[in-house]
Amino acid sequence: MKRKTALELFKIVLSIEKGITQKLSSAGITKKTPEELMEAIEQLKTMLSEKHPLNHNPVTDVGWVSIDKIQANDYNPNSVAGKEMGLLSTSISHDGYTQPIVTIYDPEIDKYVIVDGFHRYFVSKSNTEIAEKNHNRLPVVVIDKDINDRMASTVRHNRARGKHGVGGMSNMVFNMLDNGWSDADICNQLGMEPDELLRLKHITGFSKLFADAEYNKAWVSKHQILLKKKVEAEEQEKT
Repeated sequence: MKRKTALELFKIVLSIEKGITQKLSSAGITKKTPEELMEAIEQLKTMLSEKHPLNHNPVTDVGWVSIDKIQANDYNPNSVAGKEMGLLSTSISHDGYTQPIVTIYDPEIDKYVIVDGFHRYFVSKSNTEIAEKNHNRLPVVVIDKDINDRMASTVRHNRARGKHGVGGMSNMVFNMLDNGWSDADICNQLGMEPDELLRLKHITGFSKLFADAEYNKAWVSKHQILLKKKVEAEEQEKT
């Protein structure tokens, strides 16, 4: 590193420290408690990330969020055996959190809902020592996704690690189809083969939602099945 560059970075660090002190002073805080210091630093980090050329990557702004503001989702198909969970707890105890938890922020409930990282969250919830060591906070990044895209993100994270439960996966696919995604959407977004999707559709009984609806791969959602039935009924009325 060139001397000039190092000096410039040092000035930036001093400026950041000065900014923290000024922010605390303006709030009437003269003695920095760990919580107050963390809050001030988190706000400054967010301000810096907004100026970062790579801020389209969520990891540019990793925040330490109170565990009480984080909650699990209700669709994750992944499961971890007790042995692996124990290893994860040991890893976090010895190495700390090396990966942030991926979330979406839900303003209606004022919570960060987990997209990926439930087991890291669970470790902190169940391990008092780890929770206290981290001041009951967890490293979090936030993405902005609708429900189907959230589920797809969860699956991509799980499958990239080579893990997902068939039962949970089947239910998730059912919900995605029910929400209007096509076979192509699911295969493309979840990295699935058509045959794999077809098996999951049979597992959930999606293809047999209606006893009188002949199964056809072209009819990929409940909405489309209902539309087909409506068209058929209208044609019968004409005749």
